[in-house]
Amino acid sequence: MKKETTGTGSSFTLSGKLRDYMMLIKFSLSFMVVFSAVCSFLLAPRNGYSVKMIVLLFVGGLLVTGSANAINQVVERDTDALMKRTAKRPVASGRMSVEEGWAFAIVTGLLGVGILWYFFNGTSALLAAFSLFLYAFIYTPLKKVNSVSVLVGAFPGALPCLIGWCAGFYDDPILWKGGWALFAIQFFWQFPHFWAIAWIAHKDYSGAGFKLLPSVEGPTKYSAIQAIIYSLLLLPVGVLPWFVGISGWVSMMVILVANLLMIWQSVRLYREMEVKAARRVMFSSYIYLPVVLLSLLADKL
Repeated sequence: MKKETTGTGSSFTLSGKLRDYMMLIKFSLSFMVVFSAVCSFLLAPRNGYSVKMIVLLFVGGLLVTGSANAINQVVERDTDALMKRTAKRPVASGRMSVEEGWAFAIVTGLLGVGILWYFFNGTSALLAAFSLFLYAFIYTPLKKVNSVSVLVGAFPGALPCLIGWCAGFYDDPILWKGGWALFAIQFFWQFPHFWAIAWIAHKDYSGAGFKLLPSVEGPTKYSAIQAIIYSLLLLPVGVLPWFVGISGWVSMMVILVANLLMIWQSVRLYREMEVKAARRVMFSSYIYLPVVLLSLLADKL
């Protein structure tokens, strides 16, 4: 009986540690980021559909993104502990030491960049390393200084598209235009997406000292207008994949409809000025990106 109890305890500890590491890398967010890199990889010209290469890119990207998220949680452990939505994170709650968090972040970061360098190319690996540095050491501390942090954070947030493109095709910089087109879509998409999240969690964020909404007063008409403006910018940006020859007119029409829906939800936020309207913008943005990327992939030229 005693042996069974001990075995169960060890199993529980192992499963708990695994859950903590999943929380540390923010698996759901990391999966979404790597998804865009893999789609961009498959959209690159003269690129085959090797399952091995897709898995390697997914693993490498997940390790790099997870490293950035781990550093973010180690650095923000004190403020995470102040917010209801983040207080249960492993480092903030004290379940994981700062040293363990740093060790995990360093190992996963080096391993992820190494996979991209060895199996793909130096360009994608260097872009991944730069993205990690920008997110963990520039964007993260800037969040408490000024809302310009959202602009800074949009760069590492969109770089996975360029990383995936370069992993699939990199030998002619002129043909990087396809990767830049995908980068632009994900770059501008992040503003209404992130501001909707910041609107919903404004009390938590402001209480912890984060300055994330474009208006210093918080959820105001000005913040809603900014969401509308960046949603409108997605209209011309959404045409770029067709313009540079990545995909055809069918996906362009799908993207147009998706863009109009994003604009409409942002306009509703301006008119209603309520958390439920911000939540609609957030959920619309979650749907928007996979719809756009998958439509481009299905309509690839």
